[in-house]
Amino acid sequence: MRFHIASEDEIKEGKTTDVYFLRTREILERLKIKKRVWAEFTVANPPYDWVVFAGLDEVLHLMEGKKVNIYALPEGTIFPRRDIHGYSIPVMAIEGDYKEFAVYETPILGLICQASGIATKAARIRLAAGDSLVLSFGVRRMHPAISPMIDRATYIGGCDGVSSILGAEHIGKEPKGTMPHALILTLGEEEAWKKFDEFVAPDVPRIALIDTFGDEKFEAIKAAELLKDLAAIRLDTPSSRRGSFEDIVREVRWELDLRGYKNVGIFVSGGLNEESVKRLKEAGATGFGVGTSLSNAKTIDYAMDIVEIEGKPLAKRGKFSGSKQVYRCKNCGSFIVTPRNQELEECPVCGSEVEPLLRPYMVDGKIVKEYPSVDEIRNYVLKQLEGKEC
Repeated sequence: MRFHIASEDEIKEGKTTDVYFLRTREILERLKIKKRVWAEFTVANPPYDWVVFAGLDEVLHLMEGKKVNIYALPEGTIFPRRDIHGYSIPVMAIEGDYKEFAVYETPILGLICQASGIATKAARIRLAAGDSLVLSFGVRRMHPAISPMIDRATYIGGCDGVSSILGAEHIGKEPKGTMPHALILTLGEEEAWKKFDEFVAPDVPRIALIDTFGDEKFEAIKAAELLKDLAAIRLDTPSSRRGSFEDIVREVRWELDLRGYKNVGIFVSGGLNEESVKRLKEAGATGFGVGTSLSNAKTIDYAMDIVEIEGKPLAKRGKFSGSKQVYRCKNCGSFIVTPRNQELEECPVCGSEVEPLLRPYMVDGKIVKEYPSVDEIRNYVLKQLEGKEC
């Protein structure tokens, strides 16, 4: 018996690819055909008006040592559904002998499709939550082998912290969370609150889970009276008992404020997404634990397509031939896709300076650009979110 996962070596050996790519490579090798191609990664119809590009770091790790060049948008770039002319935006391109990367199309797509989907959902929830605390609780809904990827993507997308130990270690952070119902059920509500306060490290915020047995309002008051350093109460009320979750939050907020506990926050969890986060924040919630909607986010369905062979434009039907560059206006933020050999001097929309975004990250299998930290990527995402709507 073993876990149903591919090892890192198996992924690097191309064993997680679709078999037809292996057959294609075998045919080209037997015919001794060597053709230099330019292949681009685009998404035709993303699920949202904008997408956070993520997963580039793993692509570079996978392709290191292969005789290819890789050009890409910086990880964390938020790009629109189409450019100003309605063209799909290439987020990444690979250049080289096709045999060098044929078998890696499948894993490369997997690396960027899922990470981009999770990072995009995290960014949308970040917008809905405003400056409120958002923690990622999603790893329990997915295979544990990918928990570091999930937590990294949620963090760079805008979450403030992650709950899994390995996921937090992967991004160089401390794991964050509250307390489970199991502790309440084992010790009883008040005893669990007191022992958590007594035994857990003092730098961990005291957030009391209050809805295991009793009414949210009365248990919130009781927790506030019992714990002098209470940072927040947590509501994880089951959907069968909620009625209006927003009204429960309003009622708890009123009762705490009335008794002088305005400094005690209300942390909510359970089936949240960007829509419910927005409503609950307006009702008075100050923190959110978001799980399934993050880890089970819609993937971004990128496709890889050869668009140039031996320097000559050639693409299948429905795709635009020729290698390309992507420009972004430094003023209005417009995206413009052009042929790679056609330099764009100014923004067609506002006339301001533009910057090329498809930048070289790998040359002949060697990484040529210093990679940013997760915090630098996260800050880049948050900066681009200013003025956006989810």
